[in-house]
Amino acid sequence: MTWPASAADLKPRVGRDGSFSLWSEAFGEGFHCAAGALAEARTTFVVPAQLERFAPGEVLTVLEVAVGTGTNTAALLEAAQSRGLTLRWWGLEIDPRPLRLAQQSPLFGATWPQPVCAELERLVAGPTLLWGDARQRLADLPAELWGGCDLVLHDAFSPRRCPQLWTAEFLAVLSRCLAPQGRLISYSSAAAFRATLRRLGLELAAIRRTPGPERGAAVAAPERWSGGTLASPSPPPLSSADAVLRPLTPMEEEHLVTRAAVEYRDPSGTATAPEILAERQARQSAAAGESSSAWRQRWRLQTGNRGMGPLEKHR
Repeated sequence: MTWPASAADLKPRVGRDGSFSLWSEAFGEGFHCAAGALAEARTTFVVPAQLERFAPGEVLTVLEVAVGTGTNTAALLEAAQSRGLTLRWWGLEIDPRPLRLAQQSPLFGATWPQPVCAELERLVAGPTLLWGDARQRLADLPAELWGGCDLVLHDAFSPRRCPQLWTAEFLAVLSRCLAPQGRLISYSSAAAFRATLRRLGLELAAIRRTPGPERGAAVAAPERWSGGTLASPSPPPLSSADAVLRPLTPMEEEHLVTRAAVEYRDPSGTATAPEILAERQARQSAAAGESSSAWRQRWRLQTGNRGMGPLEKHR
């Protein structure tokens, strides 16, 4: 995985919430959902982390995959500081340009209180932000992270665009980073992602979608059923009254036995996106199980991503 030296393929965007984001010409995707970077960071990553589980003064160990503009990091810092929590943070990122563009943007800086900006600047300038291909940099994580992470935030481009960071091999390593009550959180509801996590022995929960501008739109794709996925070695405490997490629905469970659930594979840790996608497509063609299109039709889901906004990732 390599990147051009210039930022010409990265276009500044502003989400519905007024926050700074970027569009990647190279990936054909936005860095954040149409609601905005700040809205996504809080509702998809910070709220499901349920920091109220931790007492003031505790130290949280966090691994962030695909730091991007640093919005998720800043949102987590803001929430942690408000609760008297300290982050022991590591990040994995291949491209320094999004973070640099965010730091240069007055809009991004105005989003956060000064203590958050100061701590974010300290973190991203320090040795715990590991630059390069995340597949290789995982080996450089310190021993204390293995089985010690309270949170793993996974915010790479979608599996269809960046399958290198959604493979069974990569997710297996991330799962080994989780503490017994640790949580891996992602915006993605993709069947291959969820099915792989379940095969790795993790318990799954869906992140509830929160009310907002997108709620009035017709359901356009399976991406619309939930706000993302939470996985943990221990069953998350779920109840009908939980405003954040819920069990997978029968529709979602059936999605995990369709051909859409065939995992992405990269045994060497060096395969390109086209190689990973082609190899998976061959296995899908030979796999038993219902096609995702037949599943969609049975559940009366529209096809495609027509309801997705201009910044939206393919979830």
